[in-house]
Amino acid sequence: MKIGARPLLVLHGDETFRERVRKVAGREYTFQAVPDWSSLEEAVRESPPSALVVVNPYEDHPGRGGPSPSLRSLLVEFPSTAVFAAMEITPDRTEDLRTLGKWGVVQVIAISHDDTPHALVQRFRASQGRPLKALLEQVLPPETPGRARAIVDAAAEVVAVGGHGRDLARSLHLSRRTLLRWCERAELPPPRKLLAWMRILLAAELLDDPGRTVLSVAHACGYSSDSGLRRVTQKFVGSSPTELRRRGAFARSSKSFLELMGKYRKGAGAIP
Repeated sequence: MKIGARPLLVLHGDETFRERVRKVAGREYTFQAVPDWSSLEEAVRESPPSALVVVNPYEDHPGRGGPSPSLRSLLVEFPSTAVFAAMEITPDRTEDLRTLGKWGVVQVIAISHDDTPHALVQRFRASQGRPLKALLEQVLPPETPGRARAIVDAAAEVVAVGGHGRDLARSLHLSRRTLLRWCERAELPPPRKLLAWMRILLAAELLDDPGRTVLSVAHACGYSSDSGLRRVTQKFVGSSPTELRRRGAFARSSKSFLELMGKYRKGAGAIP
């Protein structure tokens, strides 16, 4: 897989704000404005997991008792997608802010005053791999050392945008040889195997998205076909993507990953 520009999908009726986001996108993001919620849903379905979404939470739903139900439906159908709500923040919208947080919006962008181009870019970059990192934070044992967590977090970010071992080393400001030593000292699999596992966990996260087909998950994770994804999940987890989806893909895959980490912590000899 090759790292390319991340899709940046925008549904917002404010033309001035859309242009600001378009200029911010630069070469790092591929800007695409969509006209309505159904078009946005289709665009998300066809986009890789690294896609970012920026919406007006009241689009086509002005002054009708809170954010649009279409936004909630999008978040329910694609819980692994990073969605930003861009809105005017006023005292009467305090409850709406709580609602957006409960629904799963990554961040709220105050469009009128506090988001410079630099701040927007920093917000977008901070969302890289965020859903997968949040899930990993929930399942990693409390005793996991800080260095191990940092490497795993970085691996999740790199996989989310289609990166490889050299990209993982670069993101941690290390040489590839030093990264290998760090993984050994942190009692983690070597970088190549760690990234393979992160791709499995990313696929599992996406399989838990009801809006994605197995084929779209395979393509999103860099496999040319669903059979390619099936071979990998069978090898690593012992189940097909369909079986994983039925049993809870991320829960089952993360359990297998934690079992592997346990073997490295115990210093098991030749670990398969």
